[in-house]
Amino acid sequence: MNVLNCPPRSAQPEAKQVLHEIWQAEIQAGAEKAFDLFIRTYEPKYPKAAICLHKDRKELMAFYPFPAQHWQSIRTSHPIESTFGTIRHRTKRSKGCLSRDGMLHMMFKLGQCVL
Repeated sequence: MNVLNCPPRSAQPEAKQVLHEIWQAEIQAGAEKAFDLFIRTYEPKYPKAAICLHKDRKELMAFYPFPAQHWQSIRTSHPIESTFGTIRHRTKRSKGCLSRDGMLHMMFKLGQCVL
């Protein structure tokens, strides 16, 4: 998502589509091809976007060596988001009921339960 902060809003939908083609490719070779296409297309006009993407190339492609059935779980941030969603839900409901230490303890315990 940091890459999309570099081009102007008018170019972001198209850039987002090309980025999706990278991490949703069926095979690593397809992802590499889409990656190179993004660099060729956006580097001349938006060098910051190309640099941002290029510096994280290894991490972006890191899930491809794993079996394909695990890719969806590996490339999503949903487990992290759902954990913090639970903590956020509890802290909003308990507003004013706990001390700071009590709130931190509750958040720690919720984090342990979810993970």
